[in-house]
Amino acid sequence: MFDHDHAEPAGDMAPVTAEDLAEGVRLVVALLRRPVALAADWGRPAGSPGWSCWETAEHLADDLFSYGAQLGPQTPPADTHVPFVWRREAPGRPANVIFAERGSGPQGIVQVLESCGALHVAMVRTASPQARAFHVFGTTDPEGSAAMGLVELFAHAEDLAQGLGLDWRAPAPVCARVLTRLFPGAPTDTDPWATLLWATGRGELPGRQRLTEWRWDSTPRT
Repeated sequence: MFDHDHAEPAGDMAPVTAEDLAEGVRLVVALLRRPVALAADWGRPAGSPGWSCWETAEHLADDLFSYGAQLGPQTPPADTHVPFVWRREAPGRPANVIFAERGSGPQGIVQVLESCGALHVAMVRTASPQARAFHVFGTTDPEGSAAMGLVELFAHAEDLAQGLGLDWRAPAPVCARVLTRLFPGAPTDTDPWATLLWATGRGELPGRQRLTEWRWDSTPRT
């Protein structure tokens, strides 16, 4: 759990924007298009989720698609997701709407991810500030949706980097804005990337226990 007595969000922190989300998509797509990534075995396990790299990338694409889709209805569902058909290919695998053709190879799954990311960016960019999107961690607004997409992008990029043998580090300024928006109880005097990994149960912070359970607060701030 976060220590709310020690970390207040910076009052002058800029909001998370569609441009931040677009940059996050660009960075992660570029990471996964490195020759070493495209030549790797995507059947290998990724980091913390326990899925293969392919399944993790599909899950990430599905997150971005779903977050964008939740912003679509003029009258969004108040207590559940838009009722797309979700399916799980096998026990223990992620339940998705979005799947990539296996025969398309790593280039194909990265293209699917890039396309879903572009859809999410477009929805954040064009949605009214008053738009709302259901999420189990708090029905959110377009800014919160963008921040959620960035958490998924950066955290699962870390998982994929571990599985594919890549070096990866998310940009600190964007991480700081995402932490302020979604994890208001997280420490503000530590490295933002390390803090985001800690906040999502993927890393250590000095003097703090590693999290085994975590959640963000995506409710609007105003």
